Amino acid sequence: MIDSVGTFPFGQPIRRVVETDRSAKRVFVLGVYASAVHARWIGPEGKEVVRSLGVASEPYIFWRGDGTDEIVSKIEIPAEAGRLVPAGGNLNGPSGRSLDEDFLEPLGMGRDQAWLCDLVPHSCMNDGQAGAIEKRYAPVARRLGLPEADWATVPKKLADEARCRKIAEELRESKAEVLVTLGDLPLKWLGRHSGRGGPLGHTAGSSNLMGRSRT
Repeated sequence: MIDSVGTFPFGQPIRRVVETDRSAKRVFVLGVYASAVHARWIGPEGKEVVRSLGVASEPYIFWRGDGTDEIVSKIEIPAEAGRLVPAGGNLNGPSGRSLDEDFLEPLGMGRDQAWLCDLVPHSCMNDGQAGAIEKRYAPVARRLGLPEADWATVPKKLADEARCRKIAEELRESKAEVLVTLGDLPLKWLGRHSGRGGPLGHTAGSSNLMGRSRT
């Protein structure tokens, strides 16, 4: 069963993306929220409708952009809506590539030595995507009977109590001694929740935590 938490434009489920290799790791990497596969939407007349639109969940956590063509090609849309092709440039997988090249490689590590986690374990809609859906996708969806986009924005509270407990469980399970934060938000969240009495305050196997923020 697909663990769905919503629906992308054109009907693909928004699913949770989590670490699948549950073996012990050297480092625990904490990001903000999962990314998405982005497509360029071209209308039936051949004109661009949206340059970059989220249409599917990334196939694995901190995806590097591999397999974009195949993922996008499997999304069926009616001819009256046009067609989808992979979004251009560096729009698919930049976070995954940055993780490998800017963080793990300088530490002398590969992905097999890292446990990957996001505060929000699914893709979230930003303002640009919300505008494209409202102005471009929603009118076409209503006219053609396409699935309504049900894509949550970034929550004000990045991790509720249940999610905090889950992250703490993953951190314990990872047995990592180093924690890398990607960006300021995970670093601030860690500071609020790692003190005495917080969900990360007594995390076994992680007594020597280090935060590293990307600027």
